[in-house]
Amino acid sequence: MLRLRLILLLLAFCLELKPSFSRAPYALRISCGARNDVHSPPSNTLWYKDFAYTGGIPGNATRPSFISPKLSTLRYFPLSEGPENCYNINRVPHGHYSVRIFFGLVSEPSFDNEPLFDVSVEGTLIYSLPSGWSNHDDERAFVEAFIFLKDGTASLCFHSTGHGAPAILAIEILQVDNKAYYFGPGYGQGVILRTDRRLSCGTRDPKFGVDYSADHWGGDRFWNSIQTFGEISDRAISTTNSIKQASKSPNFYPEALYQTALVSSDSQPDLAYTAEVEPNRNYSIWLHFAEIDPSVTAAGQRVFDISVNGDIKFRDVDIVVRALQKLKSALGLPLRFGWNGDPCVPQQHPWSGVDCLYDRTISKYVIDGLGLDNQGLRGSLPDDISQLHHLQNINLSGNSLHGFIPSSLGKIASLEILDLSYNFFNGSIPESLGQLTLLQRLNLNSNSLSGKVPVALGGRLLHRASYNFTDNKGLCGIPGLPTCGPHLSAGAKIGIGLGGCVAFLLLVTCLTCWWKRRQNILRAQRIAARDAPYAKARTQFSRDVQMARHHSHENARTADENGPSLLS
Repeated sequence: MLRLRLILLLLAFCLELKPSFSRAPYALRISCGARNDVHSPPSNTLWYKDFAYTGGIPGNATRPSFISPKLSTLRYFPLSEGPENCYNINRVPHGHYSVRIFFGLVSEPSFDNEPLFDVSVEGTLIYSLPSGWSNHDDERAFVEAFIFLKDGTASLCFHSTGHGAPAILAIEILQVDNKAYYFGPGYGQGVILRTDRRLSCGTRDPKFGVDYSADHWGGDRFWNSIQTFGEISDRAISTTNSIKQASKSPNFYPEALYQTALVSSDSQPDLAYTAEVEPNRNYSIWLHFAEIDPSVTAAGQRVFDISVNGDIKFRDVDIVVRALQKLKSALGLPLRFGWNGDPCVPQQHPWSGVDCLYDRTISKYVIDGLGLDNQGLRGSLPDDISQLHHLQNINLSGNSLHGFIPSSLGKIASLEILDLSYNFFNGSIPESLGQLTLLQRLNLNSNSLSGKVPVALGGRLLHRASYNFTDNKGLCGIPGLPTCGPHLSAGAKIGIGLGGCVAFLLLVTCLTCWWKRRQNILRAQRIAARDAPYAKARTQFSRDVQMARHHSHENARTADENGPSLLS
């Protein structure tokens, strides 16, 4: 039985009220009541003077909280100015903005009570100051909302409720990413998100984004600190290790937020946080996790459920996802994909290239699709992909993946679409793919596959399945592909080729030797034929001479034997 331990890093509540981006976000900061531009410590932030935006009366300010900017002036709106007063700001570029309004206290003896009033943005009421707001060093010193501004103006209005004159210390209008805090259907124009609170768990001091050196597209958000949830056993931990891919689009969370955490213990494994909320409001809760405990090194060592008001919303959350991390490494996934934390939660920010589906039978999100086509991947496909046994769609086409197609794919019984086309896969098609009875589309074209197409896959073509095996010179066995002959291994084919070359060379050598010998014989015969008459004549003359000599000797012996001749 795995011990349950939970790390809660960041907690943010956004109130939903219903009525792209470059590297230089628009930013306007106004010091209300100021006659000149001023800079506030400690970050030397520039605040523009308050001129021609509204009516009201400038005055000296008392900061209600240490988190309020260190400004000395404000603007207040007595009832004599009317029950409703507005800042109308022009020339605001079209986009998504964080609008933050800091409240102040008028530094005059006659203003001895905190004012209570309502605040609206673009005609939508977003906040009513509660009694006692000025006695807390927290988010009650300001109100923040995320809104799309599309007509070039921003209208911020303050409505008197008869409990003091509204007093405004400062106003910030900071551009953020168009997808910041995306929550799904209904997001966009006409929707305002009002921030309730943000908590950085395990840290000592509350900070703004500028204190974290955060990306400007984050909107300089404020993060309150919390070192305990009130549990006697929870404790704070921290790390100095780098947290990869933390500050990324669209929310640009500062990396330092993930370097501290609250951890439960074995004796009290649950962590519980309680917050007061307004009834009949819709809230979006964002939970952020990172595994910074050095004792947790593998999947399954920290698994937990997340419940809200007693209802389990996410079951068996595991920060370390082993199968996907192996897939990430094997595919050679670029860093821009991130792939850190849980791939499916929060629902609004699943991993890029990963499709998630909520399975009601097990009450948790599962991965049902991988869409990584045309991403420049240069790795291979690991056997561990079969651990993602809820996959219905795998599309890895148009990359440079190589190696064998893993036979473990045949274990993903739910697979309906498998597209591995336009890669460099080699070897044969695994027989196990024929076990995928739900497979309706299989694209293996434009690879370097060889061998016989499994019989089970060939038969599936009769059941309206769509398969593509073209542009694989070594495949055979189904209509449209060459017929299969005796199967020879690559080594056997090389051996046969070399043997043929040697036999050819031997044949050429033998023919050459025979031809040369034949030419020599013919040459000798021609020479003999040319010299034959001379040889015959010389032979006949020699014989005649010898016969003549022999006849003369015989005549001489006869004369000697017969005596002298009469002539003598």
